[in-house]
Order: sequence, then structure tokens, then C-alpha cells
Amino acid sequence: MGKSNQSNYTNEFLQKLYRRMVLVREFELRAIEERRQGFIPGFIHSCVGEEATSVGACAALSNEDVITSTHRGHGHLLAKGGDPKYMMAELMARSTGYCLGRGGSLHLSDFDLGILGANGIVGGGIPSAVGAGLAFSMRKEPKVALAFFGDGASNEGSFHEAANLAGAWKLPVIFFCENNLYGEGTPLSKAAGISDISKRAEGYGFPGICIDGNNVIAVYEAVSEAKQRALSGNGSTLVEAKTYRFRGHYEGDPQVYRKPGEMEEWKKRDPIPTFRKALLDSGKFSEEEIQAVEASVQKELEEAVQFAKAAPMPQPEEALAGVYGDNHNGLVF
Repeated sequence: MGKSNQSNYTNEFLQKLYRRMVLVREFELRAIEERRQGFIPGFIHSCVGEEATSVGACAALSNEDVITSTHRGHGHLLAKGGDPKYMMAELMARSTGYCLGRGGSLHLSDFDLGILGANGIVGGGIPSAVGAGLAFSMRKEPKVALAFFGDGASNEGSFHEAANLAGAWKLPVIFFCENNLYGEGTPLSKAAGISDISKRAEGYGFPGICIDGNNVIAVYEAVSEAKQRALSGNGSTLVEAKTYRFRGHYEGDPQVYRKPGEMEEWKKRDPIPTFRKALLDSGKFSEEEIQAVEASVQKELEEAVQFAKAAPMPQPEEALAGVYGDNHNGLVF
């Protein structure tokens, strides 16, 4: 990443990008540790290594724009402005979590932030994003919907059907593929006949672009361009961001599918130290300023963990709250 990539951006914006990437990374590492200690039930699918995709993409969106997320969605929600306190509380199944402790890691959402929800079903969020895009189009609202999904989800019928409709109706939707080379443990080369998912966009009648998903500025600029295209009435874009996850598909995954030396090569392109070095090399930031940002993240995460651990568990008598309406066809539940 050269200095020229930063010349058009304010220090405040660049610092925001760096802080959010560090927040995503450290949140994931802390969540992994809390799960090891028994405070978080269930599985965790971390996005360690993919921080530039979520942060760069969401930095191009407004609070009015919406996203749909995946089973690897903590980073998306934090990048969109999610509060680590409520996220950690949700992971710990506490009643102060975003979904009152009932959604857990795979089903976080916050409509106020335009987060329509993470989804444990591969490709499950893509049609929802297209539905939101259709609503924006019908209401003539200047908003876009962005669907995060992985390379594995691009082989699902839900992707094809949603992309086909978005192309036919020129909907304001950004299809954002985080291509980390593996669908669970299956390499893309064994699941598709192409190496670039972005090439599929041509079949739907809208552009497809392939970018370095470890370059947060490149991601931001690609999504900004796609958003402008959508708001101009020119329809959807497929953005494929090539990246890599540094941990298994889930915590505990033996990762026997990795090629020898593959992880080490990708870690040389780790988006966080790469961007950190670029900020220092630009002369816009000192080492002390960068360290202060990193320290503030650690403080925020410690407060989030303490907030979550102090929160109550949902009560058994609340199990059906929110499942049924108070009055449905005259029947009171």
C-alpha cells in the first residue's frame, strides 16, 4: 500500500479505519479466550485476518444503508458501528445482548444500525439484502444494501437467484464476496471452475471487480464506487475481495486442508500491521499516537467483557417473549 492511497483522506478517517480493524481483531481474540474459559457457549467462527474487508466496506456505507452478514459476522457488525458491550453480552448469552441473549454468535442484529442480521445458513443473508434493495427502489429511497458472503456461498442457489433478480431489476445492492479461498475446508479450486468469483457478475448484467481484500483503502474505494453506481440508478455490483482467515473455519478446526507454508505467506500480508506501517510511513501519525489507539481498544474491550459478565442470564419465563405478537387475530398469548 503506497502513500498515495492515503493522500486524499483525513487523519481522522485513517485513524478510524485503523482503530476499527484493531477492534475487530482484538474482539475476536478476546472472544476466543472467553470461550476457552467457558463464558461463551457454542461455536465461534472468527474473522481474524479478514479485518480490512469488513472495515473497508462498512466505512463506505452510511447508517441508513443496510448489511446482511454471515456465520463469520462479528467483524461486519463492529465495522458497521456495533457496540462491543452488547456484542460480548450476546455471545455470553446475557439478557443485555443485542438479541437479549437468544441469538448468540450466529444471529446478531441491530436494525437501528442497519444490521439486518448475521445468518448461520450459508448464503442465507443474500436474498434478504436483495429484498431490502427492492424496498429502497420501490420507495425511491437513496440507500443501498450490502450482502457479505464467502466464496462457498457463491455456489449456492440463493446467490444465483438473488443476483439474477438484482440484475434484472437494477437494484441498489452490493454483493460483497469475502473470498478467503476456502468454503469450510473445501478449497475454491475444488468447488468452482473459475478462480475469480467476480467473473460471474457478467451473467447477471452488472459489473464484477476483484480487489485486494487485505488493503482497507482499496476495499473502501471499491465499495464507494459501487454505492455511487447504485445510487445513480445503474444497479448492482459484485465486489470480490481476496483475503485469508488466520484461524480455522471454527475454533477447534484441525485445518488439515491447508497447504504447507500457505498460512505463513498470507500472514506477511496481514492487513493490520501492513496498514499500521503505512500510517507511520506517511508521517501523519507517530508511534505514540498509534499505541494510544491500540490502548483505547484494549480498554474498551475490557469494559465490554466486564459488562457482559455482570449481566443477568435470560429467565425461563421469558422464553416465548418476542416469538408471538401480543394480539394475533384476537388471540392473546
